[in-house]
Amino acid sequence: MPIQALSPTTYEQLIPVLKALAEPNRLRIFNHLMQGDSCNCELGDALELAPNLLSHHLRVLSKAGLVQARRDSIDKRWIYYAVAIAQVDTIRAMLHDLFDTTRCDPRPQLCGPEGQLAAAICATEATAIPE
Repeated sequence: MPIQALSPTTYEQLIPVLKALAEPNRLRIFNHLMQGDSCNCELGDALELAPNLLSHHLRVLSKAGLVQARRDSIDKRWIYYAVAIAQVDTIRAMLHDLFDTTRCDPRPQLCGPEGQLAAAICATEATAIPE
């Protein structure tokens, strides 16, 4: 039974996530937020990133659905960032499907020297006279 390939929708959902995490600073930010919520000043200090650069990376991570922001209930100037847990769980499941090695279905080579040899053997066996 052939194993199904990932759906085009899954590809479309994973591409922006993988692009966002491919940048080292964004990967560092995401990893830091996996340890708990953080304000931009804590993130900037911990990761040694300038505020404007940090803001840019957080915007990309938010757009990819990896990070969410909330304003402080007392002072709206403060913003706290956190991992978007529900979305990350969905992404994790898609990545599990992508990297599931049980999907690797060995099949005979149909081209190249191995394919030509297999075709010749099949042709010889098909024309052999049974005893």
